[in-house]
Formats: sequence, C-alpha cells, structure tokens
Amino acid sequence: MVNQSTITNGFERSGVVVIGGTTGIGRAIALRLAQADADVIATSRSRDAVASITAELRDCDATTTAATCDVRDRESIEQLCDTAMATLDSIDLLVNSAGTVGTASVLEMSESTFERDIDVCLTGVYRAIQVFGRAMDGGAIVNISSMSADQARENRPAYCAAKSGLNGLTRAAAADLAPDIRVNAVAPGFVKTPLAGDKLDDGSSFRATVDERTPMGRVATPEEIADTVLFLASNGASFMTGEVLTIDGGYDSSAQ
Repeated sequence: MVNQSTITNGFERSGVVVIGGTTGIGRAIALRLAQADADVIATSRSRDAVASITAELRDCDATTTAATCDVRDRESIEQLCDTAMATLDSIDLLVNSAGTVGTASVLEMSESTFERDIDVCLTGVYRAIQVFGRAMDGGAIVNISSMSADQARENRPAYCAAKSGLNGLTRAAAADLAPDIRVNAVAPGFVKTPLAGDKLDDGSSFRATVDERTPMGRVATPEEIADTVLFLASNGASFMTGEVLTIDGGYDSSAQ
C-alpha cells in the first residue's frame, strides 16, 4: 500500500506506473503523483509524448524513465512492467488511463472501430492488471472509467460498452486481488481534455448545455481527477476496494 497517512503528506518514494499518462487526465495524474513525491513512469504509444512527460517528471525530481507501451500488445505491457521493476524500487500503484473513442451510431460504426475501442479501453486494462498484478507485492490499481458507463450516449456504442465492462472488471479484480492489492476506478464526467476536442471550449453551445445541467456549473479540470486518484492511492482509502467513484460535479444526479 502507498505509504501515505493523508493525501496531503506526499508519497515516500512510492513507485507508480501511469499507462496512458502522456496527455489529458493521465498526464495530470502522472504530474500530480510526482509532485506528491512519487517516482513515476508515464507511458503511451508515442515516443515524442513519452519523452516530453518524462522530462516534466524529472523536473519534479521523480525517478523515471522513457518507456512506450501499447495496451493492445501483451508483450509491450510485459516489457513496460520489466522496465518499471528495474527502474523503481517497487510498483505500488498502477493507473490505467489509456483511452480512445470512436464516434458513430450503433448502426454505422464499423466492426474494426468497435473492436479497437473495446481492446484499448477494456481488454487492454485486463492485460495490464494481469501483468502488473502478478508483479506487484501489494499496493493499488486505479482504472479511469467514465460516467458514460451508466448513461446513454449518442454515437458512442463501443466507448459506453467498454466503460461499463471496465466497471465490472474493476469489481471482479478487486475481489480476486484482495487483500494485497486494492482495485478501484474513477468515473469522470465532462473534463476539458484533448480527447474532448473543442466541444467543451468556453462559449460553445454544448459547453453551455453541460454547465447549465451540472450543479457545479462547470466542467472538471484534469487536475481534479488526479487529486481523486491520489486519494485512492493513499492510506486514506485503505479500506476501499471495488469502488467506482463518479466525479461529475453532480451531473449524473441532477434533474433530467
């Protein structure tokens, strides 16, 4: 378990791997954990993106290394795990944040797009949990889900299905890996990230609709999601496993 009595005290040189950690929510998580004194390896498929986040992590005085990873390739995940074991004193936290989203109706989406989204957002997480779960002596795993797991979303059949499956996988893995490894998920609502594109830009009609529907009156920042991950990795969440925390500013519970 991460050696942290409260979420404000920082880590004591805990080892962290953030898969999908070079952009958006994953990047914010990697940097937040490094700022909390963790040693962090942040990965994605892009060598340039990995090089950039690795430099930022070193600026935070974190022990790290540049390592790419493709969650659709088990061998790639195994190589990442080997690299992390060789670089970090231990692997205490795995964050699964890799994602993609195809946009088409269920009648129009190609089977290849559907399979890709399921492979990245669900099967890839299963692979990572299996590979890293076998290597970790204890600690925590946090999966990045979505409020779309439990809500209807137009033109997102594969993404919604994958995130629903991810919540189920989180609960099943929590039961299998307890008591040594805690497994939880964070389900963000609307967050301003590159994956969201320009639809959440200030002044857009969609953003105005979201803000009006959300009791908090705004969208989330990636850093707010990162703080929730920090909590789930801490001893403050030491009796939490198999949980999916929705972080949506009240959007899901507001009036339709």
